[in-house]
Amino acid sequence: MIDDPINVADFERLAAEGLDAGAAGYFFGGACDEVTLGDSVAAWRRWRLRPRVLAGHGEWGTRAELLGAQVSMPILVAPVAYQRLLDEEGEAAMARAAAAAGTVMCLSTLATMRPSEVAVAAPGGRRWFQLYSFRDEAITRALMDEAIDSGFEAIVVTVDAPRGGRRERDLRTGFKLPEGLGVPSVQAALGTSRAVTIEETFALMEPALTWADLERLTADCSLPVLLKGVLTAEDAALAVEHGAAGVIVSNHGGRQLDCALATAEALPEVVDAVDGRGAVLVDGGVRRGTDAAIALALGADAVLVGRPALWGLAAGGESGALRVLELLRDELELALALCGCASPAELSRAHVRRAPDASVYSG
Repeated sequence: MIDDPINVADFERLAAEGLDAGAAGYFFGGACDEVTLGDSVAAWRRWRLRPRVLAGHGEWGTRAELLGAQVSMPILVAPVAYQRLLDEEGEAAMARAAAAAGTVMCLSTLATMRPSEVAVAAPGGRRWFQLYSFRDEAITRALMDEAIDSGFEAIVVTVDAPRGGRRERDLRTGFKLPEGLGVPSVQAALGTSRAVTIEETFALMEPALTWADLERLTADCSLPVLLKGVLTAEDAALAVEHGAAGVIVSNHGGRQLDCALATAEALPEVVDAVDGRGAVLVDGGVRRGTDAAIALALGADAVLVGRPALWGLAAGGESGALRVLELLRDELELALALCGCASPAELSRAHVRRAPDASVYSG
């Protein structure tokens, strides 16, 4: 037992100790052989920071601007489903933790609370809403309208899941959402609160979305629309050309297409393709403040963390999630200081280089 967790890995171990096999497989697992799952973490280690010295700074800060508003740090909480499997207050606790940390929480379509309920639970917090497009367009519209009416600031459309990935840990455990958990969007689509599998959930989603659908959505929506699940320059360029306010470089936490690019590898080409025409964010594998610093140096406006925040929630509820966010913020501030930067905005590609290739003589 870890008495006083001092980093994200400590919280990961604490969370693993407290979860049953089904929940652990769902939250920790990835698709197929989990190549992308592991590579998403390892890929940040394939970059090295280039610190500058004698910069003359005596104070450092992590504040940043994102979609026209300030955040305490360019580290956001990514959308993750079913958080009441980890803590009885679920998304409410996570929203309060994000608000206390001064950052944005992105609420999942597959949350165990409605957008309006989360808004009431953390009235002072900043929130974005992650949107899956259901086959039943009325459900999609109702979810988006509720988020807008509840003060959410952006819509994040996930586009990398026309079908659910093959998550073999879930298949081995037979994982289902327990009856009574309550997933309002799924209940609305099925007309029942019975236990359902992940496969059944994804079958409710519209698999045939097109760029024309994105263009209609951005034209109809009063909020900025971000596209989540972009891994290529081609799709990044198309996203901004069809009205997206930005993109989130994401491989769905390694849970969709195994052997897909790690986000640290995809990020530079996406940044170049967007070319300042919209925001670029990235998730996947961020476990340290130095990972965030590398992402910012490569051109990201912010990173999102999913599993680290969940591990905090599982290990210690709202206070655990807040502690994880605080640890990442402190690590980022230290990285800025040691790189000679007073703020995240000062990081650039001059502060990073590729790590040397491994040698047969290494180790």
